[in-house]
Amino acid sequence: MNTLKTVFLLTLLTVLLVFAGRVVGGNGGMAIALVLAAVMNISAYWFSDKIALAMAGAHPVTEEQAPDLYRIVGDLAHQANVPMPRVYVIEQPAPNAFATGRDPQHAVVAVTAGILDLVSERELRAVLAHELGHVRNHDTLVMAVVASIAGAISYLAQIAQWGLIFGGGRDDDERGNPIAALVAIIVLPIAALLIQLAISRSREYGADDSGADLSGDPLALASALRKLESYSKAVPLPVNPSVSPLFIVQPLLPGGVGGLFSTHPPIEARIARLEKRAGAYLGG
Repeated sequence: MNTLKTVFLLTLLTVLLVFAGRVVGGNGGMAIALVLAAVMNISAYWFSDKIALAMAGAHPVTEEQAPDLYRIVGDLAHQANVPMPRVYVIEQPAPNAFATGRDPQHAVVAVTAGILDLVSERELRAVLAHELGHVRNHDTLVMAVVASIAGAISYLAQIAQWGLIFGGGRDDDERGNPIAALVAIIVLPIAALLIQLAISRSREYGADDSGADLSGDPLALASALRKLESYSKAVPLPVNPSVSPLFIVQPLLPGGVGGLFSTHPPIEARIARLEKRAGAYLGG
């Protein structure tokens, strides 16, 4: 169900992109929009991991530097039947973690120093199983593509805005209704953001399910989420907001800002689903 929902929302996002191109440049603008999306998606495919790690301030660690972390990640990767990801650490006290990379062969798992100090090994294993779930489900590539298309829509809306202010470069036949163009300029980026958030939340639920199955311990993930949520509400994580959707819990950004729209499902709902899953395990 999550996969079908994601495909539907990605299709809807692409339709919005084409429509944004139509607003900016008429029929020719639609072709430009698709070319722009292709360029951004290719860039996201090849460089999304490097960009995300740089924005998060993550650095690689060796097995000698973090033997327990490597042991847990290696064990989970073997269970998930994916290659051993590269392991990174973010030197921040806010407890959190994320995964990135275009495919399982190029995956990266990053954790903050804070999560290593806060959670038990059982909970850490469950968190890392969640991140390996993202890798196995190819969520990291999906979210990179979603971000690039949503970014292209916002970019085209800005072009349309300036074109409307300065009269644009199209003739009267292609310029269309300026009121409709103004509405599109306002509505399109918001609609793209809402679709992006819907996909992000859907993939988080999927990774919770995958992580619970991989670790065999849904209650450990529920316990970890409860701790991370509590601490993350108080401890800012100084990262670029663009990488906020990648983290397992919504980070508190500098200045106490968590964002106008949440990129994650409510923690209470995620915990309830995990507790229900644990009950099903016991009942089975």
